[in-house]
Amino acid sequence: MNWVLVGAVLGLVGVAAGAFGAHGLRTVLSPERLATFEVAVRYQMYHSIALVLAGILHADRAAWCFLAGTLIFSGSLYVLVLFEQRWLGAFTPIGGLLLIGGWLFLALQTKT
Repeated sequence: MNWVLVGAVLGLVGVAAGAFGAHGLRTVLSPERLATFEVAVRYQMYHSIALVLAGILHADRAAWCFLAGTLIFSGSLYVLVLFEQRWLGAFTPIGGLLLIGGWLFLALQTKT
């Protein structure tokens, strides 16, 4: 898998989502829901950069965790905010654990 490309695309989508939130949702969402949307964008952006780094370092396990974690963490928050599907909030911590796992695998990668 080309993790640099995947990270770049995830970053591109993150910037677009951030612009959508700032310009398209500011007048539609409550401040609390908008803040949740911004958390999703922020974590997506952090982990798009982490994916690029994992690609450069050939850290596949870390990259898979970053990708899955971002899709589950940020994705569940996006759906929760945009469609008011609160039950998806139960999946958000799973994404967070995968993101933590990605950082752990990246740290272990530096020892090998």
